Amino acid sequence: MRILSNGLLRGKKMNEGYLQILNSISSSNPTPGGGSVAALTLAHGHSLSVMVSRLTVNSDKWIDGHTVANNIISQSEKNISSCITLANNDSSAFEGVMAAYRLPKDEEGSNIRSIAIRKATIEAAEAPLETMKFSLKFMHTLSDLAKECNANALTDLASAAELGISACRMAEFNVRINIDHLSGDDIDSLQTASQNLLTECNQVMSEITQLYTNRLGW
Repeated sequence: MRILSNGLLRGKKMNEGYLQILNSISSSNPTPGGGSVAALTLAHGHSLSVMVSRLTVNSDKWIDGHTVANNIISQSEKNISSCITLANNDSSAFEGVMAAYRLPKDEEGSNIRSIAIRKATIEAAEAPLETMKFSLKFMHTLSDLAKECNANALTDLASAAELGISACRMAEFNVRINIDHLSGDDIDSLQTASQNLLTECNQVMSEITQLYTNRLGW
């Protein structure tokens, strides 16, 4: 799919592409699941931030916000594409877990299957962790945009922030469930990293909320 400058998909009405994605998610297959949906949620947040940015640069009234808005616009295709990649990576990682569980059970003295399951499960946790990292980066960008963007689009920016923090929280669920029954220093590192990312995302969300509520007089 090619993203055009006006944000629409060439040759596609909104419902056509959406239905394909929603049908895939709602199928009986375990993938794409929550981790992929987290990344897709983040893609929606990026798209809304681009809309807010375009509305900001379209008027000299909001010239103080032009620099950050133009930067968001210039990175839009790359960022949205990265979210799609994160969604696909999450599905692939979980499919790796299922493949490991289908291996023949370990015989006495062999732990090939156990090692494969552990490796695949860690990779399945690392995939949503990347989504969390990307969510945090997005939230920081939104915080900058919230200070000087077009005031008429502040509720759209607020919606983008809600999508960003939701993506981070959803991804954290998927990190946690994958490492829930594992132990070791590598697992502790994953757990600490995800907790720190979630904490920082929540902090930035609070900053963004204060910025847009102050500007709106709420």
